[in-house]
Amino acid sequence: MNDKFSKIGFILSIVGAAIGLGNAWKFPYMVGVNGGSAFVLIYLIFALIVGLSIFFAEMAMGKISQKDTVNAFKTLATKGPNIWKFAGIVMITGVLVASFYTLIIGWVIKYVVLSFSTLPNDIAISGKIFNDFISKNSFEQILYFTIAFIAYFFVLTKGVKAGIEKINLWLIPTIFLLLMLMLGYSFSMDGFSKAAEFLLVPDFSKINSHTIFMALGLAFFTMCVGIGAVLSYSTNLNNKTNLFTSSLYVVVLNVVISIIIGLIVFTFVFEFNSSPADGVGLAFVSLPTLFAKLGFLGNILCFVFFLALVFAGLTSAISMVEPCILFLTQNFNLTRTKAIFVVGSFVYILGVLCALSNIDGVKDDLVFFGKGFFDLLDFISSNIMLPLGGIIFCVFVGYFMKYESLKELFIPYMGKYIFQIWYFLLRFVAPVCVFLVLIGGII
Repeated sequence: MNDKFSKIGFILSIVGAAIGLGNAWKFPYMVGVNGGSAFVLIYLIFALIVGLSIFFAEMAMGKISQKDTVNAFKTLATKGPNIWKFAGIVMITGVLVASFYTLIIGWVIKYVVLSFSTLPNDIAISGKIFNDFISKNSFEQILYFTIAFIAYFFVLTKGVKAGIEKINLWLIPTIFLLLMLMLGYSFSMDGFSKAAEFLLVPDFSKINSHTIFMALGLAFFTMCVGIGAVLSYSTNLNNKTNLFTSSLYVVVLNVVISIIIGLIVFTFVFEFNSSPADGVGLAFVSLPTLFAKLGFLGNILCFVFFLALVFAGLTSAISMVEPCILFLTQNFNLTRTKAIFVVGSFVYILGVLCALSNIDGVKDDLVFFGKGFFDLLDFISSNIMLPLGGIIFCVFVGYFMKYESLKELFIPYMGKYIFQIWYFLLRFVAPVCVFLVLIGGII
């Protein structure tokens, strides 16, 4: 059976991996906190320099080796293959992230359900609803987490072609359609012109060293690199796929959808004189109160917006666990279903612990090294393991893979000049930038 991605299937699956709650939730509030469009421009530059450089590195490892993350390092290493195989531990990051990420998808599902009832029209009430939900209602949290968990692990059981590709062929266009409907409505609101100016007209007076660092970190985190997801997907890449243009499509679609979401969010923010710098509470606290001001129409818009976020989260979560599933099937002679059960068990147990670590009366028993279990898992995976994985891919492909193999793979698609620019960025620029993200995250 041919279980390879088609060209459009690969592009949409990688877009689905890259476009997640980071774009739909983190991107808008970080843009708001860091001054708007100038931040977006710097983010785009870093996405091309850092994110795309590592993206190509992972793609090369997967396409050339046709193996899982651990054996890709071992097979392709020009020196110390038995040492480099341990670099495959980066795939564990995806399982850690998937555990608390699935919990957040569950929170979003809660707000899809909430859209069918009376929305809170006051920030204090909205904040109380959200805080009570994550700190007091363990049953409901675990219920929604379980729904999200079952949804994407069921897709994974169908394999690459019938599962991952098929769901992305449906969900990515659906996300885009839902967002375009909301964007179309946003055109009719007075706040749209302010949102467009805020996001699209650069104001470099608001840029400082902190803003630049935040843009660098966001560019790295929203490209789905550093965990082996791109590597794993590339092992199933059709030989007719243009590697260069396909990758550019991913970057462009990633940025376009982020900006569309930003325009939608900030249109409502400016329309009702709210603050674009509300931080992480922007999606779960501020937006429901803004939707409430529109009455029944607000409920519809609330449903559409959070449904799009659910779809974005699910397509991204799928990519996080695929590297470990591929590793188990290729190395332990497990069927795909058994491998999914093993990985899923870890994700579910860790996810439940993340949920309980927010609950009053329980959370004090789930504190380690001064952090709650949820926060600790987030810190280890996002601040340490993810950037460390990015550095590992840069160093390995830049210094421990055959240069001729890379030339043979990429030059037919990108040409000699662009290939040399990429190789330079991968060896000397991207690892330094990601190292700064690592140090900043730890500090």
